[in-house]
Amino acid sequence: MLSLVLVSPARGEAPEAGAPGVREREAMVLTGAVLGATPMVEDLRSLVDEVGGRATGSESNRRAVKWALERFRAAGVPATAESFRMPALWLEQSASVTVQGQGVSFAPRVAAMPFSAATPKGGLTAPLLEVGRGTEADFKRVGAKAKGAFVLVETEELKDVDGLFREYAEAVGVEARAASAGAVGVVYMGSRPGNQLYRHNVSTGPKNTRPMLVMERDGASRAQRLLRAGTALTLKAALELKTGGPYEAQNVIGELRGTTRPEEVVVLGAHLDSWDLGGGALDNGANVAMLIDLARQMRRLGLKPARTIRFALWNGEEQGMYGSAGYVRSHVAELDGHAMALSVDIGCGRINGFFTNGRPPLVPLVERALAPVAGLGPFTQVDVPVVGTDNLDFMLSGVANLIANQESATYGPNYHARSDEFEQCDARTLRTNAAVVGALAWGFANMDERLARQSRAEVEALMKTTDLTEQMKSFNVWDEWAAGARGRPAERQVSPTPR
Repeated sequence: MLSLVLVSPARGEAPEAGAPGVREREAMVLTGAVLGATPMVEDLRSLVDEVGGRATGSESNRRAVKWALERFRAAGVPATAESFRMPALWLEQSASVTVQGQGVSFAPRVAAMPFSAATPKGGLTAPLLEVGRGTEADFKRVGAKAKGAFVLVETEELKDVDGLFREYAEAVGVEARAASAGAVGVVYMGSRPGNQLYRHNVSTGPKNTRPMLVMERDGASRAQRLLRAGTALTLKAALELKTGGPYEAQNVIGELRGTTRPEEVVVLGAHLDSWDLGGGALDNGANVAMLIDLARQMRRLGLKPARTIRFALWNGEEQGMYGSAGYVRSHVAELDGHAMALSVDIGCGRINGFFTNGRPPLVPLVERALAPVAGLGPFTQVDVPVVGTDNLDFMLSGVANLIANQESATYGPNYHARSDEFEQCDARTLRTNAAVVGALAWGFANMDERLARQSRAEVEALMKTTDLTEQMKSFNVWDEWAAGARGRPAERQVSPTPR
């Protein structure tokens, strides 16, 4: 099994501009440019303040597509809007609750969880029942009382990215147990400090049939204390949602065509969509602005990569990474030539390395590409598969893929929250990250080596030796892989020809 493809100039050709030293100097010119005065930070401000939160399917998301196309084209970078299919529309119109008991009535702020079911017109009233952390023991403790009730689930205060992944993992079990117990809906105690509201996807996505809410932390804590003190409470929820079936959304793809290997492609990706409570600076406007500026500076400096570089601004990421999945389907005939697909999606914290997603031969290639920016390190590569952003469908299709590993900074507490605004990003760190991604991209666009695309069997082997399967289930994408709707199809078996 050959895992590395060596590409050399054809006999008789002049040596490529990628000869040792030349491409490294070009990378240093590029990184110096993005570290200087460029429109990157102003682009971020414009996206966050003027377009704002941009959930896929919303009018603001459509404005974001136009915004991105204008930025690419103004920089002289060819760009197109590529359509893909979203499986279901979900947007919150309004959400409110009232908690009542003997001598008690208050109305804490709430946010509907993406893919929550709407309530009937006039609202839905049911007993409110505290179930601790929602463990098996907690549901066993409350027994039949959970049937027909809203269950209130306690959470830890979120401090970092590790806590965020723990939230996602725990929610799968909590919501399954609530459904099995016959609960009418789930109310999570908000995990963000300062009573910030946020969106946290229902684990079963569009299959969900129950109202699901996040309640501001102080209000949920008050309700929990009352319940534990013996005060019976009811909760009336009124959720007005805009929902529907499949529809078309668009990614924005900017491209700098390769000079000597244009059929080979390096994809640099960040998702353009965000949830709508805040302006989506950390998640993921900052990295959208970064990729646009990298394209702008490559064009301005006249840098010409050997391989084609595509700057992909994905939509539908928050609902299940559907924009990048749509790209993989639309470009399936080109995937054998995709040398690398990068996702940058952990806000504005310093890039300290890359997840290489279960492809050990990627590690030395990454380290070679980062050599021109070694002084911005140290960088450590982590060779484990990670699910939760737009590398997924490239990984499932066998394409070498990376995720920028970033320090948490302010990302965790502000994730999907009302507080995810322009001020959360440190401009100096954002520019430093742009230099790192620029060097990485330039290295992969010009190095002789590239990894061969993996077969489905090789992807399945990765699932057997890591926790990739569990991660995919927690992000509600496993069923699509198992059904063959995502990922590289199994190789067709050719029957021997009869003699």
